[in-house]
Amino acid sequence: MIKLLRFAKNYRKQIILGPVFKFLEAVFELILPLLMARLVDQGIQAGDQATVIKYSLWMVLMSVVGWIFAITCQYYASIASQGFGTELRNQLMRKINTFSHSELNHFGTDTLITRMTNDINQLQLALAMLIRLVIRAPFLSIGSVIMAFYINVQMGLLFLGLLPIFCVILYFIIKKTVPLYKKVQQKLDHLNELVNQNLSGVRVIRAFARTKTETRQFAETSDDLSAVYQRVTNISALLSPLTTLIMNGGIILLLYVGGIKINIGSLQQGEVLALINYMNQMLLALIIVSNLVIIFTRAAASASRVNEVFNTENRLVEPQNATTAPAKDPLFIDFSHVDFRYTDDSGLALTDITFRLRRNTVLGITGPTGSGKTTIAQLIPRFYDISRGEITVNHLDVRNWSLSDLRQKIALVPQKAVLFSGTLRENLQWGKRDATDEECWAALRTAQCLDFAQNLPEQLDTLILENGKNFSGGQRQRLTIARALIAKPELLILDDSLSALDYQTDLDLRRALQRDLTATVIIISQRIRSIQEAQQILVMESGKLVAKGTHQELLKHSSDYQEIVQSQAEEGSHEA
Repeated sequence: MIKLLRFAKNYRKQIILGPVFKFLEAVFELILPLLMARLVDQGIQAGDQATVIKYSLWMVLMSVVGWIFAITCQYYASIASQGFGTELRNQLMRKINTFSHSELNHFGTDTLITRMTNDINQLQLALAMLIRLVIRAPFLSIGSVIMAFYINVQMGLLFLGLLPIFCVILYFIIKKTVPLYKKVQQKLDHLNELVNQNLSGVRVIRAFARTKTETRQFAETSDDLSAVYQRVTNISALLSPLTTLIMNGGIILLLYVGGIKINIGSLQQGEVLALINYMNQMLLALIIVSNLVIIFTRAAASASRVNEVFNTENRLVEPQNATTAPAKDPLFIDFSHVDFRYTDDSGLALTDITFRLRRNTVLGITGPTGSGKTTIAQLIPRFYDISRGEITVNHLDVRNWSLSDLRQKIALVPQKAVLFSGTLRENLQWGKRDATDEECWAALRTAQCLDFAQNLPEQLDTLILENGKNFSGGQRQRLTIARALIAKPELLILDDSLSALDYQTDLDLRRALQRDLTATVIIISQRIRSIQEAQQILVMESGKLVAKGTHQELLKHSSDYQEIVQSQAEEGSHEA
């Protein structure tokens, strides 16, 4: 957690002054039992009313001042902990946004959400407790022992003898709970993963009548988390009763020995009351220490998980002398003997891919599911780095481009249509921040969205629900295409983005692209009709480029392409 305190540098004043005020409050708290002892011994027993009033007023004054100091500390702790949590969350999100797809795949969405929320909440709480109690609790424990020695040495030894017993118990509790808290966080990640899958895939679950199965699996995972949590909680819960048992045993011994000493005159009644107060203070302080141990144990597990994200290096290192290549000739994109694997341990997803794409032409990519079509699309904007070979845009290797400049030239419409909460206009302006209403309507017209967009009650001001659930699948796809078109990209990649469209809308959209868009277009589709007019078509199979050429050339020379065309022709005849 110490490494993460750098995110609290703007709150140094609160982190320093907070414990100072808490320390002063603890000093006053230690003095109060002494004042009470004098009030009893010198005032009440002596029948001196003036002394009773004097010490009573002193005790009230010190209590009020101590309360003010405590409130001030609480105020500083709130500012520092909330500010620290906010800064940490912002920096963690900034770090995650620098990750390539490889790092995002390594962690997974669910664990990153848990680290952004639950883990950072634990760290916020730990910092607040650090400011409020880390100095106060040990000081009260040690201070109570010192004050006991000040009153009576033998009584001080009694106090001192209780501390090692508590420390031994504390050591064994920590040793058992730290690994279990880490296990709890891992189980929580898995539970979040199931929640995400069940909520996002609820329609699929119902369609396959898997509701009972998924509910049972969720219940089993929840019970598994509950069992681990109960185990660590049961162990942690031993701290408070064991501490209370030790201290109450000490109080009984104190009363027994104190009674003997009062009878022989070596102690006064007020001093015994003061010693009991100090014993209670030490008891409460040690209970707080035990709770702090639990909080910091959980925070340590959370800190290691957050640090894991910060310590993860992005494989996509942007070059120091990143540049933007000017257009030199019609050659736009060049793949040269490209191999790619998603992880070091996985097999090749692409093998020896070589092709050239000229500017302002259309490239079609087809092939069966899992053949590597989408992988090619993700390598061009450098979402991943290749394992071997070279990919150039305008004769410059994509690894030498400025990532922002490279990606601004490219608009990628992914397989899954993703819309964001907000208005239709705000979603379109993701492609161009300052897009006017005229530009929005132009993009909607090209993307064949005009028919339903104009009929919306509030048109561009229509609110889009989470993931665009108030639109059909085909409408969502066309809206994501409109969002890409409004950016006026030099390269438009449609990654199976026409699959939810009927044949007529598909044809109208492609004709509109030819009419309204001056750009290089890559269309990835299993539907031959969507790509047959492309100047070049790539046929993929198991990560390999098995054929390339125009539609007519492939019909003559590629058996793989012929099979795809034949299967779709048969499918069409069956549908007819």
